Order: sequence, then structure tokens, then C-alpha cells
Amino acid sequence: MHLIIAIDGPAGSGKTTTAKESAKRLGIIYLDTGAMYRATALYVLSKSVDIEDEESIKQILSEIDIYFKNEDGERRIILNGKDVSQNIRNEEISQAASKISTLKSVRDFLVSQQRKIGENDSIVAEGRDIGTVVFPKAVLKFFMQCSVEQRAKRRTDEYAEKNIEISYEEIKKQIEERDLRDSSRAHAPLKMAEDAILIDTTNMSKEEQIQFVVRKAKETQAIL
Repeated sequence: MHLIIAIDGPAGSGKTTTAKESAKRLGIIYLDTGAMYRATALYVLSKSVDIEDEESIKQILSEIDIYFKNEDGERRIILNGKDVSQNIRNEEISQAASKISTLKSVRDFLVSQQRKIGENDSIVAEGRDIGTVVFPKAVLKFFMQCSVEQRAKRRTDEYAEKNIEISYEEIKKQIEERDLRDSSRAHAPLKMAEDAILIDTTNMSKEEQIQFVVRKAKETQAIL
């Protein structure tokens, strides 16, 4: 029986780093669902389509081909044959991805792709509705939470390292807006699955988060 690990939580709670490194240590696939939404948002913006115009977006979904590949030990996301791993990592795309994820047609399109990946392989998947919608029967589910203040600080530090000038106050405001949008959307809102394990990462280091998930995964693998 293959292992599906679902990690959900709000933006900046540590999901991506934890999921990526946990998958690496467990020797299984890391499914970055957030990157898939970001890539879709990037394509929609490139076509000059209103990010909230669902009818227009529906018409171009069939043009989108997204897949992952490993290159020099790094997992890259490919959009229509082009590596967009760096292009999707900015605040404009982050906000656009959050908006596009509220659209049912987009969610249905990407969820079907995500499920196909998880049909035959053990994976660690992270996002907003992995344990509740995408993989409701996942063997192991986690929900990561963290204070808004700590998430804003982490994001501010990340941008500073990349020489991107944006204030803590602005980042905190954007996180609060995204939290509200993600938790109140009509389709697959952000929420904790009833059988998920809660991890509060406010005062946890990245290594502590990773070790916790890996330990639980190994304990689960041992009884499968």
C-alpha cells in the first residue's frame, strides 16, 4: 500500500519547506499543489485574462500542461514545456494564485491532475484542501498553523534575503487578506480535516517540523 501524506495550512505556516524535505528524507514524491495553482495563474495573466473571470479562464484551461521534473537534485515545475520555477515565486503570482484557487473550474481541473499523480506513487502533498478534498482518504494528514505575526516575519526575512523591498506591515496585511479569502471561499475552503494532526509551528524550527512529520510517517509505514 502506498503512502499519501497530506499537509494543509495557511500561507507561511511552513508547509512547503516541511513537505519538500520530508518527501526527500522518506524517498517519496513531493507534490507541490501550490506551484500548480501558481503556474496556472501565471498562464492566465500571460494571456491578459481577468484572474477572476471564470468563464474566460475555463476556455483556456485545456491549453495548460503542468508537470514536475527533477534537475540537478531540484524539483522543477514545467508549464507548457517551459521551466517557470522562479517565475511563480513572487507576491503578484501568490495573490493571483489565491484568487484563482477560489474558482471551481480551476480547482476541478487541477485536483484531477493531482489525484492521478497520487494513484500509483507514495507522495507528500501540501496545500489548502489536500486532506479534506484532494486526498480525503490519505493515510496521514497534518494541519500546520502559525501566528500571523510570525508568518509575516518569516516572509519579510525571505524577501530581504532576495533583496526584495516590501514592509512587514504590507506583508502582514497581505497574509491576513489571503487567510480570509482562503478560509471563506465557496469551493474547498481552508480548514482542518477531522482526522488531521495539528502542528503549531509558531515556535518550532524548520528542522523540528520536518522531524515530526518524518517520524509520524515512518511510524505509519511500519504498520501498513
